Amino acid sequence: MKPAFSAKSLAIVILAFALLAVSAKRMELDSLAGEIANLAGSFVGLSETSQIGRSVERVSTEMFPVTISEAKPVSKISNFDPDDLPLFSYLETRNVETNRVNSDTLEIETVMTEEVWLVERFGYLTLLIAKMIETFEIAIWATLMAVAASLMLSVLAAHNFTPHGTVYFMTRSLISFFRAVPEIISALFMVLAFGFGPVAGILALGFHGMGFLGKFYAEEIESADRKPQEALAAMGAGPFRILRLAVWPQALPAFTALSIYILDRNVRMATVVGLVGAGGIGQELKGRYDLFEYDRVGTALILIFITILLLDLAAAQLRKRLV
Repeated sequence: MKPAFSAKSLAIVILAFALLAVSAKRMELDSLAGEIANLAGSFVGLSETSQIGRSVERVSTEMFPVTISEAKPVSKISNFDPDDLPLFSYLETRNVETNRVNSDTLEIETVMTEEVWLVERFGYLTLLIAKMIETFEIAIWATLMAVAASLMLSVLAAHNFTPHGTVYFMTRSLISFFRAVPEIISALFMVLAFGFGPVAGILALGFHGMGFLGKFYAEEIESADRKPQEALAAMGAGPFRILRLAVWPQALPAFTALSIYILDRNVRMATVVGLVGAGGIGQELKGRYDLFEYDRVGTALILIFITILLLDLAAAQLRKRLV
C-alpha cells in the first residue's frame, strides 16, 4: 500500500515548520503570544492589565464619546452676524483661562475671562461628511481613469491580440510596475509633484488600479472562447471587429465585476492615501490624530465604517443586476 506521505514530502513539511519557527522568532510572535496570554489572564484575575488592555482602555476613554459638534469663539469669526446663525447652532458664554503680564508685579498670571462661542451641533460631522464625499469622488475618478486606460492596455497585453511580442512584453512590464508600487508610495510622489489635495490621490489610485485591471482584463481577453473569434476571422473580420463582436460580450460581465471591486477598494484606499496629504477624509483623520484629538478620530472612523458598509451593500446589489 502506498504511504500517504513520502519521505520527501515529510522532509519538506519539517523544513517548512523549521523556517516558520525561525521566522516567528524574527517577527517577535513570541512577545505577541505573551501579551495575548497576559490579556486573557487579566480577564480572569490571574495577571495585571496587559499592554493591550491598557491601550484598549485608553482608546475607549479618549475616543468615546465621539464628537460631532464644532465650537469656536465668535471673535475669531470674520463678519460674524449674531442674527444669522448657521442651522442647528447657538451662542454660548464660556469662561476661558488666559495668561497675561501683571503691570504692577511684572509676573505672568492666569485670569478668567468670558467669551462668546458659536456652537454648531453637527458642525464637525458636516465637515467629515464633506471630506467623505471628497474621498468618494477621488475613488470615482481614479476608477474611471484605471478602467479607461486598462481597456486600451489590456488589448496590447493579451497575447492573442498584441501586434508584436515586444509590445506585449513592454505593456505587461508597465502594468506590473503600476501594480508593484504601493498606492501610498505613489501618493507621496504625487503630493511632491502636484501638492496636497485630491489630484495626488486620484493619480496614485488610478495608476495602481491600472496595474490590477490591465492584468485581469488581459487575462479575460486571452481566455475568451476561441470559436466565435475563429468564425469571424474565417469571414474576413479584422482584429478590432473580432474584439468588439466576439470578445467584449464574453468579457463584459467579468470586466464589470472587476471594476466594481476596484471602486470598492479605491474608496478604502482613498482614506489611506489621504494620510500623506492626498485629500479626502484621511487627511483630516491624520491631522486630528497628530493633535491627539481621539474623540474626533473616533467620529471619522465610524463614518468611514458606515460608508464602506453601505458601499458593500450597494456593490452587491449592482453586481446582481449587471453580472
